[in-house]
Amino acid sequence: FTTQGTRAICNIDSYVYSSIQETINSINDILIKGRINDAYALLRKYYDSIIINVYTNLYLRNEISLENLIVEKIDNWLKGKDQLPDFRVMSNYIRNYPELKHINNLLYKEKTYHQIRDRCNDHTHYNFFKNVMLNNSEINFTRDLTNVLNVFLKDLENIFILHLAYIFTINDHYMMSSDYIDSIDFGQTPEEGSEYFVAKFIQDIFNNEIKTHRMDIAIEIKNKSLMKLE
Repeated sequence: FTTQGTRAICNIDSYVYSSIQETINSINDILIKGRINDAYALLRKYYDSIIINVYTNLYLRNEISLENLIVEKIDNWLKGKDQLPDFRVMSNYIRNYPELKHINNLLYKEKTYHQIRDRCNDHTHYNFFKNVMLNNSEINFTRDLTNVLNVFLKDLENIFILHLAYIFTINDHYMMSSDYIDSIDFGQTPEEGSEYFVAKFIQDIFNNEIKTHRMDIAIEIKNKSLMKLE
């Protein structure tokens, strides 16, 4: 799906997701070495990437029109001419977007994401000496290291769910399986309704992550989407 509203000839989200994938790989590599403080700095980068991804999708959707086929703000960002707004501005834009009202009410009914952001900032800026100690596995005196890692895992999981909740709501066609296109490519008539079939790996993620940890969000996504989620 080509990104509408820019001069890009491809889907810019594909490149964003590829970059996010490498960030997660970097987090894995760093945690193996016991550098929890650095891992939180990358977790903040991961969080930023998600907000950028959701913001650009929403801004393009809101600004594109027959009179405004190219949204210069995003197109200039792609070309390296302009920066996007800071995190707080983009986050507020997302949280005030009418189409996401119900999802936002579920995501922010508690202070989970505010607390995650605070933890990321504490580690990035060395706000507490204990964060310094969490970056050296050889002199780490933290007695409850397992609990620290469990908190990190939960933070990562919640950010992942945040991303899926937004993208599956605003771009539910991203869940689409290849059945419909495969039929066309082979010169066959697609099965009726196959454009709403969900890719197996998407269904697995939906079951294992969203339904397992946030059934309320899973129900909201299913209610709002035409895709045939189980």
